[in-house]
Amino acid sequence: MRDLRERLKKQGIHTLLVQFTDLHGAARGKFVPLAHLDDVLTDGAGFAGSAVWGGALPRTGQRARYHARGQATSILALPWLPGVARIVADGFVANEPFDADPRQALRRALAPLAAQGWHLRVGLEPEFFLLRREGELLVPADAHERLDKPSYDLKTLPRQAGYLHELREALERCGVDVLQLEHAGGPGQYQIDFGPVDALACADQFMLFKQAAHAIAQQHGMLFSLMPKPFAEQPGSDMHVHVSLWEGEGVDAVSLFTPHLPDGAVDRGRPLSLMGRHFVGGVLAHSAALCALAAPTVNSYKRLGPTTYGAGDAPKFIAHGLDNRTALVRTLHGLFEWRLPDASANPYLMLAGLVAAGLDGLERRLDPGPDVDLDLLDAPPQVISELALRAVPHSLAQALDALEADEILVKALSPALVHEFVRLKREEWAEYTRHVSAWELERYVDAF
Repeated sequence: MRDLRERLKKQGIHTLLVQFTDLHGAARGKFVPLAHLDDVLTDGAGFAGSAVWGGALPRTGQRARYHARGQATSILALPWLPGVARIVADGFVANEPFDADPRQALRRALAPLAAQGWHLRVGLEPEFFLLRREGELLVPADAHERLDKPSYDLKTLPRQAGYLHELREALERCGVDVLQLEHAGGPGQYQIDFGPVDALACADQFMLFKQAAHAIAQQHGMLFSLMPKPFAEQPGSDMHVHVSLWEGEGVDAVSLFTPHLPDGAVDRGRPLSLMGRHFVGGVLAHSAALCALAAPTVNSYKRLGPTTYGAGDAPKFIAHGLDNRTALVRTLHGLFEWRLPDASANPYLMLAGLVAAGLDGLERRLDPGPDVDLDLLDAPPQVISELALRAVPHSLAQALDALEADEILVKALSPALVHEFVRLKREEWAEYTRHVSAWELERYVDAF
């Protein structure tokens, strides 16, 4: 530990940002002087348990203290905070892994894969908005955007090049593989694509991205937003998740989702192996419950609801199809794209739920059903009925009901975590239903 501390000191690091993730998916933590690195790696930085969202910890007694125990391999100098290095922490209570800690939940979910010598590789594609305040309103940061369909537009993209390049460079200095950056489907909306990494590293990287994006946007006088649907008349923000399963490491790793012919050659005529289809079958079977984890806010269901804004619209029905961007699962060769999530999701819980669902599909050899090649956003109700497709939940309340009833996901995440997650999210739903909106006042105040 002394060698590590000396190496960090030579890099100009004087402070550790000990970071954990609460149940809502927000980064939490504190600054700790580098001199106390040993404490962070052994006992962990201490926090009042009752002050941590989703812990349901008491104010007194042995379980009143939440310890964020840092992982030495996660230490990264933060380019936007000179002299500071982030260290990712796992949650411990009473010197035991805390079952309601999201990162611990993902660790538990991945353990059965590791026992088989498998690992899940995940690449994320989050969309986000860059906004600015105009009085009490939030508007796109680029005041000159006027296009009805700005997807991939090369007039507006360069105007945010300063921010986007600074964000990319900061992430690359932290070892994150940024594949591309583009203008998305709404004014002020952008997308960043990350290369695939192991699932736990993927979640850690997403939390790093959020911290970098917020901090650098502030420095540019903007507001960075992962809100799923900030504007009713514009597309919502998706976070597509590219998923593949591998056996072995490095150059010897073998893709378990890639189909093969009897002679061992790669089968180019099918997108997924039988194992891949069973995994997708599990994801589809648990999609209603997964919705609570992948689309965990009231606002998420305004993105998932009916809309006519562009090809990037969120899936409305539980189906899969070869390169079908209107299905909940878009199958590709040797991998699939999960199109349900938005970027308000807690990445650890979202991926833990995905793994648990996929494993159930493998264990029960679930058939995902036939590929759907229709445009499901335009298909008439009669066709949807003939295909017997289930709709995704229409509200956070429906998704929470499905999660509570899903024994596989509850067991994988832990009953304590699910109980607290559902409790917090039902409070969110109740606050929303009690709120009187401007639309209601305008429509009803003098209507009767």
